[in-house]
Amino acid sequence: MVPEAKFPLMIFPVLSCSCRFGVLEGDKGIGRSPLLEVRGNVELKRPLVKAPSRLPLPGTRFKRRPDQMEDALEPEKKRTRGLDTVTKMATSHPRAPALTARPQMQGQTTAPKVPKKTGPRCSTAIATVLKNQKPGPAVPAQKPAAAAPPLLGGKKPTKRPAWDLKGQLCDLNAQLQCFRERTQTLNQENQQLQDQLQEAQQQARALGAECRTLEGELARVQAQAEQSQQELGNLRAHVLELEEQLGTQEGLVQELQKERLGLQEERRGLATRLEEQERRLQASEAALSGSQAEVASLRQEAAAQAAALVEQGERLHGLEMERRRLHNQLQELKGNIRVFCRVRPVLAGEPTPSPGFLLFPSGPGGPSDPPTRLSVSRSDDRRGTLSGAPAPTTRHDFSFDRVFPPGSGQDQVFEEIAMLVQSALDGYPVCIFAYGQTGSGKTFTMEGGPGGDPQVEGLIPRALRHLFSVAQELGGQGWTYSFVASYVEIYNETVRDLLATGTRKGQGGECEIRRAGPGSEELTVTNARYVPVSCEKEVEALLHVARQNRAVARTSQNERSSRSHSVFQLQISGEHAGRGLQCGAPLSLVDLAGSERLDPGLALGPGERERLRETQAINSSLSTLGLVIMALSNKESHVPYRNSKLTYLLQNSLGGSAKMLMFVNISPLEENVSESLNSLRFASKVNQCVIGTAQANRK
Repeated sequence: MVPEAKFPLMIFPVLSCSCRFGVLEGDKGIGRSPLLEVRGNVELKRPLVKAPSRLPLPGTRFKRRPDQMEDALEPEKKRTRGLDTVTKMATSHPRAPALTARPQMQGQTTAPKVPKKTGPRCSTAIATVLKNQKPGPAVPAQKPAAAAPPLLGGKKPTKRPAWDLKGQLCDLNAQLQCFRERTQTLNQENQQLQDQLQEAQQQARALGAECRTLEGELARVQAQAEQSQQELGNLRAHVLELEEQLGTQEGLVQELQKERLGLQEERRGLATRLEEQERRLQASEAALSGSQAEVASLRQEAAAQAAALVEQGERLHGLEMERRRLHNQLQELKGNIRVFCRVRPVLAGEPTPSPGFLLFPSGPGGPSDPPTRLSVSRSDDRRGTLSGAPAPTTRHDFSFDRVFPPGSGQDQVFEEIAMLVQSALDGYPVCIFAYGQTGSGKTFTMEGGPGGDPQVEGLIPRALRHLFSVAQELGGQGWTYSFVASYVEIYNETVRDLLATGTRKGQGGECEIRRAGPGSEELTVTNARYVPVSCEKEVEALLHVARQNRAVARTSQNERSSRSHSVFQLQISGEHAGRGLQCGAPLSLVDLAGSERLDPGLALGPGERERLRETQAINSSLSTLGLVIMALSNKESHVPYRNSKLTYLLQNSLGGSAKMLMFVNISPLEENVSESLNSLRFASKVNQCVIGTAQANRK
């Protein structure tokens, strides 16, 4: 650290001179003439101001004012001046104006004023003042001075008489000249001291800056020294660590040398093996050249196989199209409108029918052929004789495309319609009805029994499983299929959505049948759910929701009778991207409501009136269905599709390009023979209808 520079205190008088007379103030032992001060104050009209000192004092942080510096330089006993001469002048000449002292400003002293006009008495008083006054700053005197100091040069001035004003004036001028010369000399000395002070201050600032620089350098060097010490300690620790590692490396080198010897021996063994491998490689290269030739021939064969595969694909496509044509032709030969009859088995708790009530004659080929005819025997009590003999039995024979006795299972029923269901994948609209009275087994045929038993699954889950399987097989030929399902019911000529859930449940009245778009023949149900399906589980979930939403009621024929037509529709869309082929068709599976007639003797209570309205709506829609089928068979120009919501919704599945199948379900009980005969007669009329050749919906 550089010690702080200390400079000796340089004390010099601070002078200020009057702008006109150049009178020096603040000098020790030098007074001011009262006459000159009076003249200067009268002419200047302002007080004289001392220049403040700028010399810094050592050991202090503040600057002293000029009056404080002057007080420090002069002792207390020398700052008092005697004013006994002025007192004498005031007492000896009472007519002369009294001398007044001006207030002191910033260390400046003022002398008493003297009037400009002087008379004999005034001049005597002035001479007395000038003679007895001691030079120095004029301050108010506390005590009269003892004696006046000698004048310039140490010589005691000769006392002039009071009347010699001219001589006194000459003495004053001479004294003034001396004061001016002394003032000039002091000004020069003051200027030199100020220059020296400025130079000393500059040196002090330079030394201070250098001191700060050296202090910063010293701090940096000390920091570097500490860092070097720390690095030295780290290097020593690192040297010790390296020495330890060196010892470890030496041990490793010895081990590596031993290992090198072993590797050299292994290298010699590997060299021997390498020679053997090279011989084998040469043999392999020879074999490779032969294999390359064989690969070239195999590539040629693969190219030929690819060409044959393309040819086979074309042939397979042609065969598929031929299969579809033959399949459709086979279905047309069987009839575009077919009717199957199914008799449900007798349930537990029901009476067993008489042996000759229902007969199933064998087919043309014998007992091995599936039955196609049904005979119903009926005894009419109204034809009884008067003698009381039993009434004769009337036999009714019906012929259909296929008849299923009570022992037929669900799998046998679906086997007969599997090819018809597959026609929907080929682009033909397919519609399957289940017709019959309440309790004849329509819902069991279409949806199956409860409990999830695979043996009692209905036509809807079996048909969709079959479609998914065939669509997956056709996917190998380039076909891709998509399926969208909907399930609605028609209750009292009102369309309801059976798949509605949550807040939409029970809002079937808002559903309306509309065209899909301007100029489109496709029909959709507004506000109904259309659910894409791709597996059996999704279909089972939809059927479960539909069973809970369907309208049922208790009737005289069944505890839980369906009082509406349920329509399950599956919209099928197929596309062959490679050949730009598209096909689409709906598959409609319809479970019709009970077809029993009204009982004329039925008492009409509140519940019976509701059943009456339901039965009327059901019979009206079934009658319209028969009229539509007859109009299509007769090729009439007008087909009354709009007479019923059922036929209007299914019009695309009932036309000339559609394939239709009706299941007529009958009860095996003799008590239902009347309704069974009505159902069989209606089915026979439908079976006699013939619709033209079906056309596939292809694009």
